[in-house]
Amino acid sequence: MKTVIFATGNQNKLKEIREIMADIPDVRIVSMKEAGIEADIVENGNTFEENARIKAEAVSGISGEIVLADDSGLVIDALNGEPGIFSARYMGEDTSYHIKNNELIRRLDGVPDEDRTARFVCAVAAAVPGKGTYVVRGVMEGRIGYEEKGVNGFGYDPIFFLPSYGKTSAEIPPEEKNRISHRGKALRAVREVLVEEGIL
Repeated sequence: MKTVIFATGNQNKLKEIREIMADIPDVRIVSMKEAGIEADIVENGNTFEENARIKAEAVSGISGEIVLADDSGLVIDALNGEPGIFSARYMGEDTSYHIKNNELIRRLDGVPDEDRTARFVCAVAAAVPGKGTYVVRGVMEGRIGYEEKGVNGFGYDPIFFLPSYGKTSAEIPPEEKNRISHRGKALRAVREVLVEEGIL
């Protein structure tokens, strides 16, 4: 049985990766906590990819196991890519997403639909002892809405409008969101790499 550590404390992410890896035989996905690892990792990279790599390699170095780590965020074109890699820390880590969402809407006041383009980006790194680190990216394109809508999802989902659905990503069912989301795409891509390379 191979152990893969997913470097997160987020139960939603852990559930998603377990579902995506479910049909690979003899693979056990565990959280850092379940693996007994406590590490204060400084994510000081300049890109989502760099931050995911930093986290995965740090935890793999401690554990000696295959480690997956992700870094994700919201990129808004009209705001020069903000909040980007600082999405979780935008306006302070303890600031509610209701406040963050409404501040982003305020900053886009007067910006027309066609210029409200944005995307959720997720980079996933897989650090494999003796083989190196593999990094993939998943993207979900959309626009920034004019008000918060929907109760599914979390974070910036209520203001992230998906034109093809006519709804925000907080208004579509979680299973559907996982199918099209940046994180779902990145996790499936990293799974493909690990299987192709014979690691899993």
